[in-house]
Amino acid sequence: MAAQEGELTDPAISAESTTVVVIGAGPAGLTVANLLRRCGVDCVVLERRTRAYVTQRQRAGIVETRAVRMFDAWGLADRVLGGVPSDGALEFRVDGERHLVSDGDGSDGPQARICPQQVLVQKLMAAYLDDGGDLRFEAADVSLHDLTGDRPIVRYRDADGELRAIACAFVAGCDGDGGVSRASVPDGVLAAHAFDHGIGWLTVLADTPPPPRPLLAVSRHGYAAHFSRGPHTSRYYLQCPPDDDPGAWPDPRVWDALRTRLGDPALPSGPITDREIFRLRSLVHEPMQYGRLHLVGDAAHIVSPMGGKGMNLALYDADLFARAVRDFVRDGDDSALRTYSRRCLRRVWNDQEFSHWLTRTLHDAGDDTDSGSFHRGLARARLDRLFTSRAADGAFAELMAGLDPEASTAF
Repeated sequence: MAAQEGELTDPAISAESTTVVVIGAGPAGLTVANLLRRCGVDCVVLERRTRAYVTQRQRAGIVETRAVRMFDAWGLADRVLGGVPSDGALEFRVDGERHLVSDGDGSDGPQARICPQQVLVQKLMAAYLDDGGDLRFEAADVSLHDLTGDRPIVRYRDADGELRAIACAFVAGCDGDGGVSRASVPDGVLAAHAFDHGIGWLTVLADTPPPPRPLLAVSRHGYAAHFSRGPHTSRYYLQCPPDDDPGAWPDPRVWDALRTRLGDPALPSGPITDREIFRLRSLVHEPMQYGRLHLVGDAAHIVSPMGGKGMNLALYDADLFARAVRDFVRDGDDSALRTYSRRCLRRVWNDQEFSHWLTRTLHDAGDDTDSGSFHRGLARARLDRLFTSRAADGAFAELMAGLDPEASTAF
């Protein structure tokens, strides 16, 4: 999609220039923008939604240990990380029996944060704007042009309806699975690897006391979970058919199922403010770059929410991209830009495997209607090993913390 001749000189178009245009103001885009500002690299962030929508949208999120240390290395941890530090454990309940499993690496350094995604977004946004960042909401009709040239062009219509164009050196596509960034890559360039887990979750947001730590429960009735979404708010998950209807889950049925599956007859109920059916799926697009466009976060990959890796992969991508642009702008070194996709995908596939393992283990170990008794026995054996083996617990903690040899030296 090459830019038209005279596109930036058309008097009907308000034209400008920057180093990086960031498409999307979620965790990926705002992290990219903040890190670029720390490097002294100028950028413009375009977001199609309103500011109120972006700051209030409820999404899952635990900032893993690796990501906390990444923000700390950039000097941003105190400014952008809300929530509370993890106490280093997850709680599993199997048929009501309680097990604590470590989710920390055992060091004295910063640990994971139980930080709702909207809190992270709010703090990233405030930090970026406080530092003089350029963030434009309600950017409509965004289109990307000349991505394989030296100066890509991003066109959009601003909140007042004025047509604008920005020339840049790079585009960071941080606008999610259905955004314009990946759609701007020509057919046949990217390979898509998709997997449908055949599992649905009823997700419930309620004004109830949160648990002291993330809680994952397995029983013959199916999987359930309870997570904090703030000091007075909880997010619950209930396994259900992927094509189920949220309307089939009135409040009494929700609370009865949660008390049964969580093994907590005294679980307090409260006002339910949101419920929907979520289908578990995984998706990887590769490569994660095309010309001067680099895909970041959900624009390149979707991970089953089990293990909390989706947002953290986006933060990892953002870190690698910002460092690569810094090296190019500061030193003329494009090696990190050229290897961006390969380095990101190494971690993407590692986290996909962990998420898939945990998804299958916790769902197969419960209701065996679909998986069968043999797979249920295998899943129960994996859980027993996790609860009784120090080596298995250590490997699980390392994966939850997000640490690996490359990540440990990337700072």
